Amino acid sequence: MQPTTPLVLCVLLSQVLLLTSAEDLDCTPGFQQKVFHIDQPAEFIEDQAILNLTFSDCKGNDKLHYEVSSPYFKVNNDGSLVALRNITAVGKTLFVHARTPHAEDMAELMIVGGKDIQGSLQDIFKFARTSPVPRQKRSIVVSPILIPENQRQPFPRDVGKVVDSDRPEGSKFRLTGKGVDQEPKGIFRINENTGSVSVTRNLDRETIATYQLFVETIDVNGRTLEGPVPLEVIVIDQNDNRPIFREGPYIGHVMEGSPTGTTVMRMTAFDADDPATDNALLRYNIRQQTPDKPSPNMFYIDPEKGDIVTVVSPALLDRETLENPKYELIIEAQDMAGLDVGLTGTATATIMIDDKNDHSPKFTKKEFQATVEEGAVGVIVNLTVEDKDDPTTGAWRAAYTIINGNPGQSFEIHTNPQTNEGMLSVVKPLDYEISAFHTLLIKVENEDPLVPDVSYGPSSTATVHITVLDVNESPVFYPDPMMVTKQENISVGSVLLTVNATDPDSLQRQTIRYSVYKDPAGWLNINPINGTVDTTAVLDRESPFVHNSVYTALFLAIDSGNPPATGTGTLLITLEDVNDNAPFIYPTVAEVCDDAKNLSVVILGATDKDLHPNTDPFKFEIHKQTVPDKVWKISKINNTHALVSLLQNLNKANYHLPIMVTDSGKPPMTNITDLRVQVCSCKNSKVDCNAAGAPHFSATTVLLLSLFSLARL
Repeated sequence: MQPTTPLVLCVLLSQVLLLTSAEDLDCTPGFQQKVFHIDQPAEFIEDQAILNLTFSDCKGNDKLHYEVSSPYFKVNNDGSLVALRNITAVGKTLFVHARTPHAEDMAELMIVGGKDIQGSLQDIFKFARTSPVPRQKRSIVVSPILIPENQRQPFPRDVGKVVDSDRPEGSKFRLTGKGVDQEPKGIFRINENTGSVSVTRNLDRETIATYQLFVETIDVNGRTLEGPVPLEVIVIDQNDNRPIFREGPYIGHVMEGSPTGTTVMRMTAFDADDPATDNALLRYNIRQQTPDKPSPNMFYIDPEKGDIVTVVSPALLDRETLENPKYELIIEAQDMAGLDVGLTGTATATIMIDDKNDHSPKFTKKEFQATVEEGAVGVIVNLTVEDKDDPTTGAWRAAYTIINGNPGQSFEIHTNPQTNEGMLSVVKPLDYEISAFHTLLIKVENEDPLVPDVSYGPSSTATVHITVLDVNESPVFYPDPMMVTKQENISVGSVLLTVNATDPDSLQRQTIRYSVYKDPAGWLNINPINGTVDTTAVLDRESPFVHNSVYTALFLAIDSGNPPATGTGTLLITLEDVNDNAPFIYPTVAEVCDDAKNLSVVILGATDKDLHPNTDPFKFEIHKQTVPDKVWKISKINNTHALVSLLQNLNKANYHLPIMVTDSGKPPMTNITDLRVQVCSCKNSKVDCNAAGAPHFSATTVLLLSLFSLARL
């Protein structure tokens, strides 16, 4: 490719970017010369002026700032371009960008004989393209168009031009792409005859930073003659976005006594402007500190990173001496690298000075006194301590330990979580007669360990003197319960035992009297002086007041104290069984049909209130019969049941059969019971018994009931 002529380059690569209209019609804001040609020397000498650039914003060039696309050069405030070091190959093209609050422009420096170095403009200005796009047929010449965002009226305004030196006569330019015939449509247009590209409204870089357009030439019929050739439109950022702190609330913590320079937290703001420009280059500072004691400059913020660090000595960072352990900092972020023209945003940083355990707890006094009645339990004294650390932390919360004087584990101590006091309690009743005084040694510590240079001193221990008060204690029966075994039916007045109760108040001379407290059956009497218990009635094991052969009674022992104290003792009398209950049979009524083919009448069962061996096996017999012999028969089934049957059918009538049952006791006991048998007429499923008012059970029903009873036994 042949070098482009200076005239063409001047048309393609230079645009004057006006931010404000010139008040003086004779002054044109921007570079007075847009394109420079420099012969490639053997080397560029460090600090050697190469050429002078002249830029004017028509308002005095206040805060003029230059940028060069090559890191090997710089432009001084007077416009002189100098090399930063001895260099040789620096590329084929340099760009210089000048900017003030009122205008900005770009000039091109072409180094004759230099080599292409890709990305030079992009490296400095962060543009997507830095050199003209190669032409497909070496005819259409395009250059990236740079447009500042937020331009004001009037619109449309020309922003660039496309040149086609070989364009046939009568052909026209056509522009397509996003921003032309694709959404957002109508932003750009091209003069089909001259190739001038114009923008129809202001642009927002934060919405769309670049537009990729295409230029072609067409004939009168709309057919493409050449192209399409890419045309890139780059929106130049303006400082139209303030820094924003988006991640709050910002809360940091630093331990008291931390070394100077301790990092507390990091504050980071966001700026929507181009991060490759100063528009988004942020600098941080602390605008205000509350409170401002003990120093108005307790903290420092790194202007570039946003790290907040401590700047006071560890001694000043003492939570216990601070007016308030919470600081609020107003943090400001300013773009434009902190220049006065930059936009600002603020946020509040809250910094908490955290407590560390640099103060040991101390008892408010060396000795505490307490009194407690013997036999009582519960809290007897609250031990008070002082601690200068933060009450919400383990550096303040106290933990108490009894280190001496509690061999029987009669005392315990717990911490009151609200007051931090030690609550000393009696958990096992104390005995005045054993010891009337106790002395405990107690230490207090924190839940959290102390810092290495702090230790627990003598004030972290205290002595508690406890006085036990004597009370009139109740007499105590021994043993309790008292147990004795006797046969039932022993004679009235029999002595069962002599109870024994003692008074724990051994240092007092007191007498004891006895009395009956609970005697459900009224069988017992106790001598009030010596405690002898005898019977006032016959003891009956089968009494409803006896459970599982055991009768329970309660006695009182009352001392002579003022007021008197009463103790209770339990007597358990186990009653041995005597054969004093005769057995009895069931049922006592039965029915049978006069024409029954089955002559079984009823199955009898027997029971006895006594215990084995004074019960079964039972012996069943017919005591005597009022009808001729060999009419009734009784047969043993097992130890507790027998079958009564007929030897022949009987006429309808009521019969009384005396049944004698005998238990196995020694001596045995016998009982005779009449079994009433009704012989009924049973025809057509109707039962007719002639005994008026007699129960009408069929013989079969009675037999089944008997068998059911037998089965349950």
